[in-house]
Amino acid sequence: MIDQEVIEHDERPAVQEFPLKRRLPWPMLLVAGLFVIVAFLSWYGSWFGRPLSDSQIESYLNDQEKPRNAQHALAFIASQMTEGRQSMKRWYPSIIASSTHATAQVRLTAAWVMGQDKSCEEFHSALLPLLKDSDPGVRHNAALSLVRFGDPAGRTELTQMLESHRVRAVTAGTAELIVDDEGIQVAPGAPLVRIKQDDGQTREIHAEEEARVELLKIKDGVRVEDGSELLILAPSTEQAWEALRALFIVGGEDDIRFIERYAHPFAGLPDRIQQQALATIEAIRTRDQKSSAGR
Repeated sequence: MIDQEVIEHDERPAVQEFPLKRRLPWPMLLVAGLFVIVAFLSWYGSWFGRPLSDSQIESYLNDQEKPRNAQHALAFIASQMTEGRQSMKRWYPSIIASSTHATAQVRLTAAWVMGQDKSCEEFHSALLPLLKDSDPGVRHNAALSLVRFGDPAGRTELTQMLESHRVRAVTAGTAELIVDDEGIQVAPGAPLVRIKQDDGQTREIHAEEEARVELLKIKDGVRVEDGSELLILAPSTEQAWEALRALFIVGGEDDIRFIERYAHPFAGLPDRIQQQALATIEAIRTRDQKSSAGR
């Protein structure tokens, strides 16, 4: 049985249940509102999903100072192309012109857009020189887009998309690891290692494209020489996935040796990669057998 306690009530006035609301002065409200508006406009202005008028498309495609504007226009045109908008064909010459833009990200986007219409022979022709572009991302997108045309010209680049590559020092000095853990994903342009030279100047080494840190070859704070191996980067999940899908269509017997490493359980990669690798190998061997039988 619970004991009842006698609670004595004092004679003081009851305390209000809710505190009084304080009103912010209108200048503070105005400043807060401006922060919200500016943040929204900044996001909205850089969002590639924002629709564009014809005049904006033309202006953005010719904007040499802000490459993101050109990318936005190209991405919008691609979205309209996938919906079957024939009016987008008026921009085809501008898309081809963008494939020679000074900024690699614009060329990369143009290479992707040209793969959206496999009936355009001008796109097909414009993609071929991009296989020799200085930027790996541009080469990769060109190779993938060429597959849509049934063209295996980018096979070498597709197999390169499955290969790990070594990152080397570009100068001598003391190395500081900016990425210090294996298995992590890095974005295009992400800093990997900072090297402090003997003269006090620093040089940073960046990732050329999205990748995964496969192996660190040095420890933080060690001295490295020009050309020393620093780390090994493996292809990102999506890069491997797209390359395997493309080789499913155009791959040859010589490509299987690049694919086989993905046909087994692979740390850090989802099961769908292994399944696609096995399917790609089977498709290549079946295609090769049919070709041999037809000779």
